Amino acid sequence: MRVPKEIRTYCSHCKRHTVHSVIIYKKGKERSTAQGTRHHAEDKKGYGGQKFPELKRSAKTTKKQTLKLKCKDCGHQIMRYGIRLKKMEIVQ
Repeated sequence: MRVPKEIRTYCSHCKRHTVHSVIIYKKGKERSTAQGTRHHAEDKKGYGGQKFPELKRSAKTTKKQTLKLKCKDCGHQIMRYGIRLKKMEIVQ
């Protein structure tokens, strides 16, 4: 699916339709010191195996791509809900 580089859509901060720049959302690096990560590492340690089964293979063939829109006027960022597709590219 091809997505334009700029979209004119509603900005909740400006309270009107403005031009937004579009980028594909990418997940950031997970913190190793987060409480959930430390808790899971403790459960995996020693004898007794996993707390829950490790995923051997994924059932899905596609990922949900989410768009991140940034308002050109005020810089406010919003996320546009992800849809399932094989490939997404941003075009001019």
